[in-house]
Amino acid sequence: MAKVTFDVERCKGCGLCETVCPKQIIALEKEKINAKGYHPASITEQEKCIACAFCATMCPDSVITVEK
Repeated sequence: MAKVTFDVERCKGCGLCETVCPKQIIALEKEKINAKGYHPASITEQEKCIACAFCATMCPDSVITVEK
């Protein structure tokens, strides 16, 4: 099973990972704010992840780790 992790303290909430996810299972956490003042991204349904790593490739800050 694929495992995706986000370094939420480094995430600037740009949303690029949301746009490239083919399963549409990444979203910005509207109720959470990190130390930099941004709404960080997170995966909403880990079990649906196919480990394509599009999100990690698109992330300009390299905050996403994908494990197969």
